Amino acid sequence: MKRTIGYRLSIFAFLLPALILFIGILIAPIVMSAYYSLFNWKVGYPLTDFIGFKNYVELFTSKSIGFVKALGNSLLLAVLSVFIQLPLALLLALKLGKKIPGERAFLSVYFMPVLISTVVIGQLWLKIYNPEYGLLNVTLRALGLEGWTRIWLGTKETALGACFVPILWQYVGYHMLLMYAGVKGVPPELNEAAMLDGCSESQVNRYIIIPYIKPILRVSVIFAVTGSLKSFDLIYVLTNGGPFHATEVPSTLMISMLFLRNRYGMGSTIAVMLIILCFAFALLISLAFREDK
Repeated sequence: MKRTIGYRLSIFAFLLPALILFIGILIAPIVMSAYYSLFNWKVGYPLTDFIGFKNYVELFTSKSIGFVKALGNSLLLAVLSVFIQLPLALLLALKLGKKIPGERAFLSVYFMPVLISTVVIGQLWLKIYNPEYGLLNVTLRALGLEGWTRIWLGTKETALGACFVPILWQYVGYHMLLMYAGVKGVPPELNEAAMLDGCSESQVNRYIIIPYIKPILRVSVIFAVTGSLKSFDLIYVLTNGGPFHATEVPSTLMISMLFLRNRYGMGSTIAVMLIILCFAFALLISLAFREDK
């Protein structure tokens, strides 16, 4: 009995530093944000104006805040990521998993954008989208497609799509590498047995490889959706939520509330809603991928 108690105490002692860091870095800020969201708090004023859940009601009902519009933009980015970015990453992973010539070189090239700072990527695409000397408009003019040129980041109709392209370019290699590792982990005998039974390459991919890497696909979908909900840095560099809030997302709206409108209570409310939405979508996606046994 004493030995058992001592063993448990030693385990607790080893886990205690990590537990303290986990509570201090993750749990405590979430709790404090939830607490601040119940107040109409502005910096420089005492934390005394308790308003309960009025911030949450205002968040979804007030057009002046624009949270519903910002959330819709994030959900649109999530849909584009799931139905464009992830299929492209899966296609690349399946092709590279077939031991093609230059496989390692292709992996390095596709993964390289993930290693570049998002701010640098934003500055790069700002130059590409520049209406005067940007590569995109210059190419269109050279091809005689003058009518297709746009102020890509300054037009409401094109700004959000123009922001998605760099997101696609940056993270397709990340998801590709996850899926590539899964493809490489498929037992060779499964592929060989399928080929001996007369299955084509597309049938092997559909009925053998893709079901086998389903757990990795689930992780990629969760990362794509929650990453879209949390998107901030690239959009902030490219458009700062403009023009006319066309690319506003919850994170840029939160920064606006905190540092431009001095509404720390509302900024905390947006932060709490982001946490809730990310956990909710992660749970829903996990349930959607769950297999009944």
